[in-house]
Amino acid sequence: MRLTTKGRYGVKALFELALRYGAGPVSLKEIAENQGLSEHYLEQLAGPLRKAGLIASVRGAHGGYVLTRPPEQIRVGDILRALEGPLEEPGAGGGGRDVWCRVTARLVQVLDTLTLGDLVDEVRREQESLMYYI
Repeated sequence: MRLTTKGRYGVKALFELALRYGAGPVSLKEIAENQGLSEHYLEQLAGPLRKAGLIASVRGAHGGYVLTRPPEQIRVGDILRALEGPLEEPGAGGGGRDVWCRVTARLVQVLDTLTLGDLVDEVRREQESLMYYI
């Protein structure tokens, strides 16, 4: 399994949309600024993410992108497959590769269990634990 900039940027971009889920469309410029990403690169990722049915574009003056489903229903594995292709290595087996097949299978299992909702919840819990009450 190989994770490139496409996959990392895609997860970060959809994470930003998950943080703002239900608040309306978010422009690529806002996503880029908030996540420290290249807006130009995000433009290239929007097509495959739309095609995979993970995001939808909203036109107009206050347009941008929205998630097509609640964050709890979008798995990190779905995002990576949309941008990187299959996560599993075809034809693996034999020799020392057996251990890597098992490692990859476990990693894919985690990616297919972890949702954008989980990531948002984790960040919000961390933020709450940092709050001080007077």
